[in-house]
Amino acid sequence: MTNRTISALILTLLLAFESSVSVMAFDQSLGQDDPLLSIGGKPVDKDELIYLLSKGNKSEPGTPGMSRDEFDENLDLFINYKLKVREAEAQGLDQSEEFLQEFESFRENLKAPFLIRNSLEEGELRKAYSRMQEIVRASHILLQFPPNATQEDSLIVLRMALKIEDEIKAGGSINELAVKYSDDPSAQVNKGDLGYFTALQMVQPFEDAAFSLQPGQVSDPVLTNFGYHIINVKDRQPNPGQVRVSHILVRIDENSPNGEDLAKRKVADIYTEIQKENTVWEEIVKTYSEDPSSSQKSGMLPWFSVGAMIPEFEMAAFSLTELGEVSPPIRTRYGYHILRLEDKKPIDSFESMEESIRSRILRDSRSTMIQSQVMAIQKSRYNFKENEATINKLRAELNTTSKSEFAQEMKEKDLGTDQLFSLNGKSYIAQDLVDYMTEQEIALRSTDGMFDAWYDRFAASVLNDAEEADLEATNKEYQMLLKEYRDGILLFSLMNEEVWQKGLMDSVAQRAFFNKNIQEYQWKGRVNAYIVKVLDMTQLDAAKKMLEGKALSEELIATFENSYQPSNSLAFQTETGNLEYSEHPVLSEADLDKNYQEIEANGHLHIVILGEKTSPGPRKFEETRGLVIRDYQEYLDKNLVETLRKKYPIKINPKAKEETFIALNQ
Repeated sequence: MTNRTISALILTLLLAFESSVSVMAFDQSLGQDDPLLSIGGKPVDKDELIYLLSKGNKSEPGTPGMSRDEFDENLDLFINYKLKVREAEAQGLDQSEEFLQEFESFRENLKAPFLIRNSLEEGELRKAYSRMQEIVRASHILLQFPPNATQEDSLIVLRMALKIEDEIKAGGSINELAVKYSDDPSAQVNKGDLGYFTALQMVQPFEDAAFSLQPGQVSDPVLTNFGYHIINVKDRQPNPGQVRVSHILVRIDENSPNGEDLAKRKVADIYTEIQKENTVWEEIVKTYSEDPSSSQKSGMLPWFSVGAMIPEFEMAAFSLTELGEVSPPIRTRYGYHILRLEDKKPIDSFESMEESIRSRILRDSRSTMIQSQVMAIQKSRYNFKENEATINKLRAELNTTSKSEFAQEMKEKDLGTDQLFSLNGKSYIAQDLVDYMTEQEIALRSTDGMFDAWYDRFAASVLNDAEEADLEATNKEYQMLLKEYRDGILLFSLMNEEVWQKGLMDSVAQRAFFNKNIQEYQWKGRVNAYIVKVLDMTQLDAAKKMLEGKALSEELIATFENSYQPSNSLAFQTETGNLEYSEHPVLSEADLDKNYQEIEANGHLHIVILGEKTSPGPRKFEETRGLVIRDYQEYLDKNLVETLRKKYPIKINPKAKEETFIALNQ
């Protein structure tokens, strides 16, 4: 059976508060193109439900489709969702400043995958990832330009670079020549040897040249922002990839004056225990590790590569060479760790690295190259026609004008009505550029001149707006995605006001709900207990001597724990409190009339000291406030849905409903 449900954004807000919906049949006279349903007279198209239920839930060939019961259940959830969106709109939440800002923020992120830029970035991402499969070792010589270099200065530097290239190709050592000629300050120490690197660790022209060379080959002069480089590739190797380790964590009690010493002793004892022949790593982890996220998974951590973990942990992990090898204890800010090497693997998949690669590409020169390509495609697609005569005139008149004086200069020279360009037949004049500059609260720094800098920025903005308008008008998937997020924000806002915050903040209503439903908040039978789990059986007699025949008290507990923790912290694990006993793994086996007893449970011996028993009875409000709040919020949500069903009549079109069911099972 498939498990197709409404997308995560919506279901996270609905599933906890699921309730059924009674509906009225739609008028049978409705036509073929009528909506799936209406809520308070407002139509809802079947495409919206199909989109939400289909999104991210593609069935494998040959698997059963959605059953009638599943479809009806999801339709009920969808109606609940649309009822709340309808109410949010009625309350004007879709016009609030908070909503408009949040929706615009989402829109910026949602549109990105649909834009021209995304496909161009994808090509650069794939190229970078392909290069990441290797690491390259290279040496280089850098020749920098003098300050305020002229064209003649550049030619002199280029001739020098060509001369050095010839020397290397004639048998000269690039490392010796680097000491002699290179303007890279590090060359005096490393002789131009850059060590190993991979994609996105060097500037783009340097990287392109290095990855085009085989070991022993020397590049022609490569121009970067630093100057001209001569590159000699020494070696190319596969990327070593990633490592996976399991670990044991012993935390340091920052509130204890001797917390550091106790943790150090404990981890040392654990490390000693691991060295014993018959020790099972998984049992040691389960028993002693204080990392709740991994202790029940044999201490296993996700795969990681260099740079993903804190340095001390990472250094220890990558220094392990043999599978199963265990590190000595290391200290990090989280406490003390013992690591075991579980596996190594090549570099991670493209999908898992895509966003980090994208972020790095957008910070280097590739971003400028991609932007130029984007604008070229947009200009072609949206019939961008530039008035070259006007552009050249304005460039000559305004390139040296500051932003603050731009509008006045334009007015005095009567340039405001000059056409800059047309886009899809619409003209944009110089005054439009001035208006755009006024709206932008930034100061551009450019060597190209003030007019050129602002004109390029303005043209890019107009082209981007045209692409986005085209996207919203023609791309059905993008339309549905925008609606999903718009309605999801409204749903969240309504629930926050009508259910979540009200349920959380109204303490008077919480107590009234608690008192009305007191039978739901009852303690089972409890007993004051101190449970000592014996981990080191050689210490059993000492524990019995201290605990047997003694009445349960805080003083007894403190005396016992102070006796073993400083010298043998791994000997016992303890639990204390007024505990419900009927389902407790140890206390359920206990004789509640005996003060002292020894009980075998889950493979370990437990010493149990019992005190006073407490009969079943109602909990105090303070003892169960969190549960009461959750239940009260569910109650508020149920009442909200019932109220909205009365306020907004629901009508379903049976024909459109059947068409929707068929579409979901195709």
